[in-house]
Amino acid sequence: MEEAILSFVDTMTHNSFFQAVALAIVFDTLMGLLRAAKDKRFNSCFGINGAIRKVAMVICTLFLGLADKIIGLNLIGFIPKDLWHIVGMQTPAVIGLMEFFAILFIVYEIVSILKNMALAGLPVKGLWVKVKAFLSKYTTELPDDD
Repeated sequence: MEEAILSFVDTMTHNSFFQAVALAIVFDTLMGLLRAAKDKRFNSCFGINGAIRKVAMVICTLFLGLADKIIGLNLIGFIPKDLWHIVGMQTPAVIGLMEFFAILFIVYEIVSILKNMALAGLPVKGLWVKVKAFLSKYTTELPDDD
């Protein structure tokens, strides 16, 4: 049993999707920290709410990786073929639940990173305004401008 757990952890830590989620979380935390230092107060990325959200993403990614090992779904049909080559997927590609949600988590963290960069005063305000306008047109899931 212990060997199976260690094997699973090793597999997950070498999975590029899991690594990308971890990298996005770390970068968003750093941008939130810089913004908190600038504003001299905690914010949603560096405070307890952000920490809970980030831990939940990691736990969810690990759980879905385990579910993929058990069920073995392939959700590649949900990703346009034109996008396969852009993100470096080979055919036939396998996108399980973990990879599918990892992509969503990465996109969510990129939006949060961009928001933090804009609110920290980095020169990305114009891009942030365009992304925010796009999101407000197609979703009600907008990040707060705290």
